[in-house]
Amino acid sequence: MLDLAFFGGRPHMPVRVIKKYPNRRLYDTRISSYITIEDVRQLIVDGEDFEVRDAKTGEDLTRCVLLQIIAEHEQDGEPMLSTQLLSQIIRFYGDSLQGFMGSYLERSMQMFLEQQQQFRQQMSGLIGQAPWTMLNQLTERNLELWKDFQQNLVGGMGRPAANRPREKDARESGKEKEKEKDKTKA
Repeated sequence: MLDLAFFGGRPHMPVRVIKKYPNRRLYDTRISSYITIEDVRQLIVDGEDFEVRDAKTGEDLTRCVLLQIIAEHEQDGEPMLSTQLLSQIIRFYGDSLQGFMGSYLERSMQMFLEQQQQFRQQMSGLIGQAPWTMLNQLTERNLELWKDFQQNLVGGMGRPAANRPREKDARESGKEKEKEKDKTKA
């Protein structure tokens, strides 16, 4: 099942079932009608939870259909995924970090969506602020969040979170040492 609540979709709606027939046609059981792959893409854009099932076996084909949508949009439109990025993703298949990579990408996407939402909220409350000032503040904050996220994710592989030094703490203690040096010179 595609859980769009995770990505900001509507939570707790009954799952829409789409059946895929051997002739590759898609049948939406909610509206009792055949639909196109573009209609499925629109369901995603609209935040609908759904799953695609093989009409004969009941096997979940949701991932296959999602990959098909991505492939078609990458081929026909302006690609989002570079050849280099796709090659790097393929290299993770069969690697010992394959499971880690999936959760890393999901968390990265969730963080991106949260930041996008914050940005939109801040843009709507822009009254009284210069746009570039606000963008700079948001960028600095997001960069700090991203660094912390990566440090916690990668650093957590070898030792507990409590034992890891934080970059921000290290910077702050460095600033305090500089202040103490200035005081002793004066």
